[in-house]
Amino acid sequence: MEDAITIYVEQDNGERVPVEAPTDMGLSVMEILKASEYDIPAICGGMAICATCHVEVLESGELPEPSDDEAFMLESLPHATETSRLSCQLRVTPELDGLVVRLMPEA
Repeated sequence: MEDAITIYVEQDNGERVPVEAPTDMGLSVMEILKASEYDIPAICGGMAICATCHVEVLESGELPEPSDDEAFMLESLPHATETSRLSCQLRVTPELDGLVVRLMPEA
């Protein structure tokens, strides 16, 4: 696919599954994961108010800083890590090519 990147989802067994994501549609990583049939509840629909799209970023290039809303939500999660992000707040851009994430359990 032209104008696409590859995002990898690390499974529990360590396998990294590639997911192709278009960069020209303004989609979020959450939307790509849902479209790829990953179990992402995303109850709030991408508004950064539920944290049900929480992922741990294992590898990436430079990511945009979390917004205040995203940072607040992440601080409220008992199992957040230093590299936790809300996948709804990560827009698919060419800079995310090669991103590796692990889905995190719901709080």
